[in-house]
Amino acid sequence: MRLLLDTHTLIWWMTEDTRLSKSANALIEQKNNAPVASVASAWEIATKVRLGRLPTAAHLAQNFVTDLTREGIEILPISATHGILAGSLPGPHKDPFDRMLLAQALIENVAIVSNDKALDGYHVKRIW
Repeated sequence: MRLLLDTHTLIWWMTEDTRLSKSANALIEQKNNAPVASVASAWEIATKVRLGRLPTAAHLAQNFVTDLTREGIEILPISATHGILAGSLPGPHKDPFDRMLLAQALIENVAIVSNDKALDGYHVKRIW
């Protein structure tokens, strides 16, 4: 099963942070599952590092492709279709990065691994 990793999930996985739930960790580690990270996460990480809000992810921001390739995590590009759906999604969620991840999860028909309960109102399968 392909699993779209929310940005915090990706960071916590890459840094072995204990905030990553045991069930999420186990799913990502399972050989029959395929973790996927969005280009939107690269953008979000780099933005937050630049703003000083995520200094612990500076290495990941600089080495995103290399680090994810080494870990066997597929990088999901952003298409125009993703962008149109992200911009068109109804509801109160205003975070553009989360809206992109939601759009990608819907279009790619993948579960999203996230602790963010605000994603639950968008008809995506959220795993935590």
